[in-house]
Amino acid sequence: MAANYWASSQRLHWQMSREKLAEIRYNLDTQDEKSVQAYPLPNYRQLSIFFNTQLVRLGRRMTARQQALATAQLYVRRFYTKVPIRDTNPFLVMATCLYLALKMEECPQHIRIVVSEARTCWPEVMPSYTEKLAECEFYVISELNSYLIVHHPYRTLQELTPVLYLTTEDNNTSWQVINDACITDLPLIYPPHIIALTAIFLSVFLKPSLSQNGLHSATNSVATTVAAASSAVGGSTGNGSTVSTLTANGLGPQSRVGKLIEWYAESKVDMEAIIDCTQEIVSLYEVWESFGMGAEKTCKEQLCRMIKQRGIS
Repeated sequence: MAANYWASSQRLHWQMSREKLAEIRYNLDTQDEKSVQAYPLPNYRQLSIFFNTQLVRLGRRMTARQQALATAQLYVRRFYTKVPIRDTNPFLVMATCLYLALKMEECPQHIRIVVSEARTCWPEVMPSYTEKLAECEFYVISELNSYLIVHHPYRTLQELTPVLYLTTEDNNTSWQVINDACITDLPLIYPPHIIALTAIFLSVFLKPSLSQNGLHSATNSVATTVAAASSAVGGSTGNGSTVSTLTANGLGPQSRVGKLIEWYAESKVDMEAIIDCTQEIVSLYEVWESFGMGAEKTCKEQLCRMIKQRGIS
């Protein structure tokens, strides 16, 4: 195991640009255009939300830790950069990735328990015998080239909590933002510390909106606050309009947030990356707001239809 992220397989083999990721997915779709046309699926962001909902549902039945769930989500995301989704049973893949993640995060569950609980969640499409999940496990490990160690942003958050004097509320909100970031492509694009700093950025700078509207409903005030804060971090000291905007949002230079701005500036954090991550997470929340029970049901029906008509087990 590489204790240093920069020397890890995650950094060397599973970090890519957004353009490269889009190219990989495009190439996967063009491998079998007839299947893409015959079995239309929701867009990738909606599928990601659906996969997250199903994994969390399965994980709760097995009292899985959040870090194991995050690892499973990343395994699913990595796997589907190698294999077209229409060639697989996504429900079996999700169960397999969680089973594998539980072992890698040192909180293993017996394969019979995983299959039984997965059958309870998805009785229509989940195989009932353990051999199928064991077979899928080897398939997943092979496609991931046995690079299974995952570095998560949670560790950076824990290390920075005392350094940045984060409150319990700040920490909890940041933790939830990191959980939500696992539903996006950010873990494939940016290092864990950038995602952690983005979570802190969102939880502290958007706290008034978050406390009033809830985490997924705070998108309206993001643009103004992020622009003002990033301008301040970028070195706009003495800029009256920036200070006024921050103060108007309850983020005056004398506040604890003002000190956080100074820390971001002094640490020379890549603010462009943080802003890109912020926009990605906010875009996720916008889609999530409209992703109700009807959309979840549609996703499941389309996937189940694809599995049954293609004879995938």
